[in-house]
Amino acid sequence: MLKHAQLETVKASMIDPANGAMSLHERIQRAIRTLILDGGLPNGKALPASRALAKSLNVSRDTIEAAYTRLHAEGFIDRHTGRGSFVSANTRFPKAHSRQRHLDNQLCEPGLSTRGQIIYKSGGSREFMLPRPLAPGIPETRMFPLQIWERLQRQVLKEYKHRALEQSPPQGMAPLRQAIAEYLNLERGAHATAERILILTSSQQAMALCSHVLMDWGDGIVIEEPTYLGARKAFNAAGLNCIPVPLDSRGICVDSLNALKAPVKAIYITPSHQYPTGVTLSLERRLDVINWANHHHTWIIEDDYDSEFHYEGRPMACVQGLDNSGRTLYIGTFTKSLFPGLRIAYMLLPDKLVAPFTAARSLMDGHTASITQLTLAKFLEGGHFGSYVRMMRGVYAERRDILARLLRQYLSDFVVGVTPVGGLQMPCHLRPGISENVIADAARRAGIDMLELTRLYMDHPAFSGFLMGFAAYTEQEIERAVMALASIFRQAGSSA
Repeated sequence: MLKHAQLETVKASMIDPANGAMSLHERIQRAIRTLILDGGLPNGKALPASRALAKSLNVSRDTIEAAYTRLHAEGFIDRHTGRGSFVSANTRFPKAHSRQRHLDNQLCEPGLSTRGQIIYKSGGSREFMLPRPLAPGIPETRMFPLQIWERLQRQVLKEYKHRALEQSPPQGMAPLRQAIAEYLNLERGAHATAERILILTSSQQAMALCSHVLMDWGDGIVIEEPTYLGARKAFNAAGLNCIPVPLDSRGICVDSLNALKAPVKAIYITPSHQYPTGVTLSLERRLDVINWANHHHTWIIEDDYDSEFHYEGRPMACVQGLDNSGRTLYIGTFTKSLFPGLRIAYMLLPDKLVAPFTAARSLMDGHTASITQLTLAKFLEGGHFGSYVRMMRGVYAERRDILARLLRQYLSDFVVGVTPVGGLQMPCHLRPGISENVIADAARRAGIDMLELTRLYMDHPAFSGFLMGFAAYTEQEIERAVMALASIFRQAGSSA
């Protein structure tokens, strides 16, 4: 017979809500199978007769017979006419703790490639996926016009019918590529055609493609100092040698760029709103970067992650639109301008890179969902994207100003906010004598997320402080977070 504790385990499985979709005999089968795998029922152990177990569990004998039949078919038990049912004696089932120890050993042993180890170490860091104040880089989603999106999706299904359910071409659906090309030409001053647009799932995927298609292990890539952490992780994971170049008030320092001795294959820049400083790369510097790239036969990777949200005048034309030599790869995304769950980004590529990048993308994950692409195409074509961005530009500018005012009012003794001309977050520099780590840890315990600025530097950080997001939070949410931070700073000061 089963021990009392084992019977209770089976009964618990029978009433467990997590097993709600399973029939009664399947729940019993799973519970007995788990007991066998965990070593609670050793090899050769006799199981209760179906009639006796049915009585103990207060179920029909047919239910137990069905569970035993399934266990026998899977090889977990042997059944002998006239003798009964037994845990299989021919199979050595590992105990649960043994299996876990084996998995742990696999992780500890040097079985991963060098690249795999870098990815594993880089991928575990905390990212800002949920809108906890004041997490940076997250857009407002509560104001998105769901009714319009739903109507457009119905139109897609009505117009395309079952074709909308088919796999998208690896390069992306033609209507969306055409709509993006027209938008880039009109709003960003780009030289775009639908044939040179590649649809992706994220800007992170775009950077991974650039790393693997254009560069080999050990190749040098110039990055801004400080820079977007996700980009640095992507380049590190590809085995690239990241070479930081400092910034000033006009963007990346061209003199430092010209002074580089090591050979480089590419330069990664965020010219519209430098991440994280918010500095806009001046027109003169943009032309200097293009000339430098031409002279050194280097690719330019332009990450235009949130250029839609520029709060003072029109944004400057993108680098790609100024580059007549075909060296610039332009990356854009809709996860900042619309909503993160959309999972659609894109690249505007030089002609000669379209085919190799499309092939590499098809190997990486195949394609992006056709229905979502076609719905977004209609959203762009119908003018809804432009209307929504204009509305949110006003909302975000107001929230930016609210955060700046509250920082001056409540935190001026501790931080200096740098009001950005665009983007979804504000860099804030700590005054001397305040620990970045202490404040960040206390803030997270209080439900406030901020990104530490020192994490974004490769070498010696010029500033300590935080990147505070404002786009996804109402005035009341921002004020509550700032008031909580003021208390945290005061407590930290008292402890010090």
